[in-house]
Amino acid sequence: MQESTVTRENALFDVAVIGSGPGGYEAALHAARHGMKVCLVEKGPLGGTCVNWGCIPTKALLRSAEVYELVKNPTTFGVNVSGASFDIAQAVKRSRNVALKSSKAVDYMLRKAGVDVRQGDAVLTGGTRVLITAPDGVTSEIGAGSLIVATGARPRAIPGLEPDGNRVITSREALIMKEVPASLIVAGGGAIGVEMAWFYAKAGSKVTIVEMMPRLLPLEDAEISDALKRSFEKAGITVLCGARIENVQRGDSQVGVDIVADGAEPRRAEADYLLVAIGVTGSIDGVGLETAGVRTDRGFIVTDGQCRSSVPGIYAIGDVRGGMLLAHKASAEAAIAVEAIAGRSPEPLDETFIPRCVYSQPSVASVGLTEESAVKLGHSVNVGRALFAASGKANAYGQLEGLVKLVFDASDGRMLGGHLIGHDAVELIGELVLACRLGLTAQEFVMTVHAHPTLSETIRDAAFSALPGTH
Repeated sequence: MQESTVTRENALFDVAVIGSGPGGYEAALHAARHGMKVCLVEKGPLGGTCVNWGCIPTKALLRSAEVYELVKNPTTFGVNVSGASFDIAQAVKRSRNVALKSSKAVDYMLRKAGVDVRQGDAVLTGGTRVLITAPDGVTSEIGAGSLIVATGARPRAIPGLEPDGNRVITSREALIMKEVPASLIVAGGGAIGVEMAWFYAKAGSKVTIVEMMPRLLPLEDAEISDALKRSFEKAGITVLCGARIENVQRGDSQVGVDIVADGAEPRRAEADYLLVAIGVTGSIDGVGLETAGVRTDRGFIVTDGQCRSSVPGIYAIGDVRGGMLLAHKASAEAAIAVEAIAGRSPEPLDETFIPRCVYSQPSVASVGLTEESAVKLGHSVNVGRALFAASGKANAYGQLEGLVKLVFDASDGRMLGGHLIGHDAVELIGELVLACRLGLTAQEFVMTVHAHPTLSETIRDAAFSALPGTH
């Protein structure tokens, strides 16, 4: 590139943000509210992966599958429906429209706030200067007082399981299928694998999940993971834990794999597609971090509690920073980084109080310590449980699966963790996050009036069962 082809802008922005996902656009909006002059650079559609290829379109597809599941079995509700079928093309079209509307909403908010939005690839050139290459090839360089890197994450490359976009796919291809595959193997039993497996099983695919760890959602409470496995198996999904995939053979119409469990002979399996959902790594390539001197470790930018990188003036938030790879964590970090830039001293984010959600049905939501982790940390615990099957609201809705599990410190009574599995259980997690953050006791839950009939009453029931003498 010739030096003369680069347009340099002398006007200095207070903050430049690279990436427009939940972390990036929240950071830009937060900085604009502080009266800062802000530039945001995004190479793709506004909203990043979450809005366009992750959280939002996935939930739209899951909703389509949920509606189809209800329509297939409506007679107990007094509704007669005949000839129901699943139109994945229409479901995909709806999910893409939902994503597009969400992306436009991000655009509207940014422009209304006065953020200078620029489309193109951004590369750090040293200090807090950024080279922007627009889609038409025109380049410009901007400067900023502070720079926030919010480039997100990309699927982790696993040797032998490299996606080809044909028979070995990622969640991106899974979101825009034109037909429901007859069969699908999902490598990975984390949130992405579980959600995609549930969607395609409900749409009509024969689905097998292969997870290397001993259980689905291996970071969640064992009791909750076991309940999800039972639910999935009841729904016809084959769940193989403590197993791995080897010897992938890609054909024109199918993919073949060996499924290897410890101490067992390899088992050959074939399917229309292999969906690889085995984690992600930070999107750090091609950003110019090495040129700028920004330190990275195992695919993520190294930061302190206020999201500051190893280079003064450069911050990192969201998935590229590592830790919990969640959209709402990125949004929280956005506020921390901007407050630090504004000269304040924001509290570092405590991941203990970040909710974790999986949106299959039953859905899973949790916050804080699991029972196992609490015991390992030396806590003596009181555990309360309550089944949704005892809830009048759950019975009215015909959704009886699942439970609430609350973990309290036996010495001082404060809540250490809360865990839910059930229909739309994710919508109940807010109360548990607040309770965990404030260290509420089981007695305080019990003394709080919960509306009747609601699913939230099951939280109160779980707390009541944790009180001494109620077991």
